[in-house]
Amino acid sequence: MSTLYIGVMSGTSLDGVDAVLADFSQGVRILGHSSRGFSSELRLTLLQLNQSGPDELHTASLAANQLALIYAQTVQDVLHSCGCQPTEIAAIGAHGQTVRHQPGLYDGVGYTIQINNPSLLAERTGIRVVADFRSRDVAAGGQGAPLVPAFHQHMFAQAGHTVAVLNIGGISNLSVLTDQAVTGFDCGPGNVLMDLWCHKHNGEPYDREGALAASGHVMPELLKLFMSDPFFFKAPPKSTGRDLFHAAWLQSHLSGFASASVADIQATLTAFTARACADDVLRYAPDAVRLLVCGGGAYNCCLMEMLKQFLPGIPVQSTEQHGLPPLQVEAAAFAWLARQTCLDLSANLPAVTGASGPRVLGAIYPA
Repeated sequence: MSTLYIGVMSGTSLDGVDAVLADFSQGVRILGHSSRGFSSELRLTLLQLNQSGPDELHTASLAANQLALIYAQTVQDVLHSCGCQPTEIAAIGAHGQTVRHQPGLYDGVGYTIQINNPSLLAERTGIRVVADFRSRDVAAGGQGAPLVPAFHQHMFAQAGHTVAVLNIGGISNLSVLTDQAVTGFDCGPGNVLMDLWCHKHNGEPYDREGALAASGHVMPELLKLFMSDPFFFKAPPKSTGRDLFHAAWLQSHLSGFASASVADIQATLTAFTARACADDVLRYAPDAVRLLVCGGGAYNCCLMEMLKQFLPGIPVQSTEQHGLPPLQVEAAAFAWLARQTCLDLSANLPAVTGASGPRVLGAIYPA
């Protein structure tokens, strides 16, 4: 079997798709990376699907088709950039777009929904597709997330030391890598609330380099209110998403701060993400020799500076300093997860997700 796999990832930030072509013949070697943005119409549709609305099944099905076509174009981009043919690729790992994440709720099992059309992706690319990674873990009693800690261990672990890896996408999640065990969980919001506020008031999809936040001042009382949400008092395993941290959540917390400036609220939202993440690092990885940051949040200079301030004893670094640029990490993780599936190997970590045991994840759609 080929050792070449493609990982495709579109996260809760809803900014677009990243694809990497990875060679697993000796460790992990990234041969190419490509990305495409979402149209404003598709982004709005995906946002709407995070909540109940009219004709959801029809809307979700058409959105899945659009996503699969964008995924296929991004895959073709990365193949072209590397000079590879579809027949050289073992599989594509396509996570899909999470629009609902309710593990363990309602009936004791719950559900997780990642919009995707893997059949269409397989047809358009001529490559085997592995998708639906979370559902088997949820069926086994787990959270279905985060799934990337196993890849973080594979990529960033250091013998004899504790290493923490923080992915800041729409939601932030932390992996703690030690010789004895790997743990991981969602810390809370990553970019999701910062992006929402910035788009609402500046018309920009995100706060570029954290410039808006840097121009404001953190409001201690508002930060304290944000941090009072019950999610932050739950012990792992735990996961979250836009089901909790959304526009209505933010608006309800801002009701007593009508006179606050746009920049001050942006600064406080940035501090909120940094504080939630830093608290978890101090609680679960106080002896970490470094905190490696990936995801779009790694490019937010203000956020990175706040992390450093909240963690004065732990070096805060981008994963780029350790061989993998921040926007490639999650896509590479799903290439690795696809490989695990194709080799009939488990990929979840029960200590991370809370599942009743190791499971082979994902469903395979042949080329």
